[in-house]
Amino acid sequence: MVAILSHSQFFQDYERPRKLFASTRAIATFPILHLLYPFFRMTTDLIDLRAARTADCDALAGIHSEAWLGAYRGMLHGVDLQKMISRRGSGWWRGALARGVDIKILSVAGTPAGYATFGHCRLRNTGMEGEIYELYLKPEYQGLGFGRTLFSSVRDTLSARKLRGLAVQVLSDNQPARNFYRALGGRLTAKSWYRLGGRRMELSIYSWPDSDA
Repeated sequence: MVAILSHSQFFQDYERPRKLFASTRAIATFPILHLLYPFFRMTTDLIDLRAARTADCDALAGIHSEAWLGAYRGMLHGVDLQKMISRRGSGWWRGALARGVDIKILSVAGTPAGYATFGHCRLRNTGMEGEIYELYLKPEYQGLGFGRTLFSSVRDTLSARKLRGLAVQVLSDNQPARNFYRALGGRLTAKSWYRLGGRRMELSIYSWPDSDA
């Protein structure tokens, strides 16, 4: 499974590019994590979910960069992709936290592995009050259930804020992400489009009415 993506303003404010799997750590840990995941599921001590802090900004930038490169290299034009991720360095994340953006970070055995941004729904005519703007995991942590854990935690947070219903928006060409949200019970309720570099990019909107909670 490649990166999981949802963003209501899909092509805005991106981060500094990094080489795909620049460290051999991403490659080396991938099979080990898959072998050890049954043990992760038996204890919550190794999985930490909390609100992001300023000290997490470098980690957030790294997760975003690795997830984008892993998911969209070959799907988007290389120059466009590099431009899109070049603006999301740690400084952007410090600014986001200063603006009060809700960011939840997931760590596994003390290592930041994924994050989600969320809040009030900005998608018109969906009938949903909550939205997950982004949900990303590093490639080596995908397909292990961590995305589902992060999604459920954010959904619980939004429900606790009395926001009825949830929506996410995902690039339609990202079939693994669409499969992920369908597996979580999301209903394809609308589509939208964005023009990038002369290309018309389709976005799919998935919804979870409050009655599904």
